[in-house]
Amino acid sequence: MEMNIVLFGAPGAGKGTQAKFIMDQYEIPQISTGDILRQAIANKTTLGLEAKKFMDEGKLVPDSVVNGLVAERLEQADCKKGFIMDGFPRTVVQAEELDKILEKLNRKIEKVIALNVKDEDIVERITGRRTSKKTGKIYHMTFNPPVDEDPADLVQRADDTKEVVEKRLSTYHEQTAPVLDYYKAQNKVSEIDGSQQMEEITKQIFSILG
Repeated sequence: MEMNIVLFGAPGAGKGTQAKFIMDQYEIPQISTGDILRQAIANKTTLGLEAKKFMDEGKLVPDSVVNGLVAERLEQADCKKGFIMDGFPRTVVQAEELDKILEKLNRKIEKVIALNVKDEDIVERITGRRTSKKTGKIYHMTFNPPVDEDPADLVQRADDTKEVVEKRLSTYHEQTAPVLDYYKAQNKVSEIDGSQQMEEITKQIFSILG
């Protein structure tokens, strides 16, 4: 069976961390729309240049462009054995479009793994992050506090503030959470408690994927 996976969860739920473990275990690529956009812009592809036009104007890149980039990415050789979708689809419309893209390739999403974490835990996770200006290392003031760093060298990213995180979570619940119902209707969703220890989450994901 192909490992065509959607990794699902709110911002800060731990998708990026788990995606790396899945990549190593099953030798399939992680597909993030952010990475695809950056690559397409760097390569100056037709869709990349179109996306850049919107981004330069501070606008959201429209679905038609994002979907085109995803379609191009899925046709690449390293996706033959499967892939991990991380951060896409963000809306039901994108989920429907992804199904159409895969249908043309005679493929389909096999598993959707949802990492469930309470909003208040996500706010704590993200707002507690600090980066060292000197070393670039990322710490967490509660879970991974710095020992040898000068507190004056530690900075919080602008989008890691409580207000920004709560706004992102609100958008997630409004636009992205319904995508889970879309996949539940297809009996593809496995839900995991994302507040567990990282190793336990990984173990459960591998058990689901087999």
